[in-house]
Amino acid sequence: MIDPKKIAIIGGGPGGLTLARLLLQKGIDVKVYERDLNRDVRSQGATLDLHENSGLKAIKAADLLNEFKRAYRPGAEKGRVVDKMGNILFDEHEKGTTEIDFDSPNARPEIDRSDLRSLLLNSLLPDTVVWNSQFVRMTPAGAQWAIEFRNGATVLADVVIGADGGNSKVRPFVTPIQPFYTGITILQGNVENAKMKAPRVHELLQGGKIYVHNAGKYLHISAKGDGSIDFYISIKIDEAWANDSRINFSDSTQVRQWFKTAFAEWGGVWFELFDNADLPILIRPQYSIPLDQTWEAKSNLTLLGDAAHIMAPSGEGVNLAMLDALELSECLTNEHFKDTQTAIAAYETIMRERAAQEAATSFEMIEWMHAEDAQDRIVEFFKGITA
Repeated sequence: MIDPKKIAIIGGGPGGLTLARLLLQKGIDVKVYERDLNRDVRSQGATLDLHENSGLKAIKAADLLNEFKRAYRPGAEKGRVVDKMGNILFDEHEKGTTEIDFDSPNARPEIDRSDLRSLLLNSLLPDTVVWNSQFVRMTPAGAQWAIEFRNGATVLADVVIGADGGNSKVRPFVTPIQPFYTGITILQGNVENAKMKAPRVHELLQGGKIYVHNAGKYLHISAKGDGSIDFYISIKIDEAWANDSRINFSDSTQVRQWFKTAFAEWGGVWFELFDNADLPILIRPQYSIPLDQTWEAKSNLTLLGDAAHIMAPSGEGVNLAMLDALELSECLTNEHFKDTQTAIAAYETIMRERAAQEAATSFEMIEWMHAEDAQDRIVEFFKGITA
């Protein structure tokens, strides 16, 4: 059905790259247009845990499980629940590291986002990703789309897939429905060479994760394979704060002062993070799709991942994007669909239902993770899954 067609994927994140790999396996003419100048131009964030029924499922379908096993980080999934003073309340490291069964429904292997991206990039043909291709606009050109990029290039494509994240420029061509603010904002930072710059946090991490809940604030810290640590703070705050705040999060003095004021009751161990984080600290208001979003399927255009269903963190983001890619690839190459519009409609129906369920879960998580009893609840949660 799409064998002679040219497929353009806008965005080179895990979802877009997974889709490209799956389509290339079937001999489809596909290009990924990515705004980054090259594959190494920027940091790729923290670690990701892939799930057996979604992210790992896509990895297996892409015939990349062996490569994944060489790249993932055993033990990185282990976490510690720690109180605001740095005291350990629950420690997954106590049970030791066991070999992961990659076919188990409980499999949650961790991999650095940069390593996952490299794994997927290395699986593609050399010219599949077209770098320095920031989407500007597209216009109908007969049955095709003419896509214009900031570098001055214009390309024609028979089918366009928007995989360009929560601020998708492709989404408005599919639906006018806008995401809305969830009530929380995340502040994200990274500390390089953590063993030297943040030794106490580095020791607490033990190569895994830390979870701290106190007085409506949530601190999440992850060790990375390159020796750095990634952290984010989630707080309930007015949407305008991110844009109207008088705090300059590119200024180290103002960053330290804000943290030591906002977290005055917390132990000094956490000051290592804001004293040594790379600047600027990123401010990310969190948005979500309406749970009832719907639209009429197009014949040559669709979305996946955050472009289709942005939501607050629920632990499923990259997994949903990779599962979207798998199911979209299967629909587009399924000979039982009479045309691409029917195939896209089938994909989008399942994708939206799944996304709505997960978005609802993300709102439940927002409430309990910022509740007064969140610390007790997460300890009980970990005790339950390790019992």
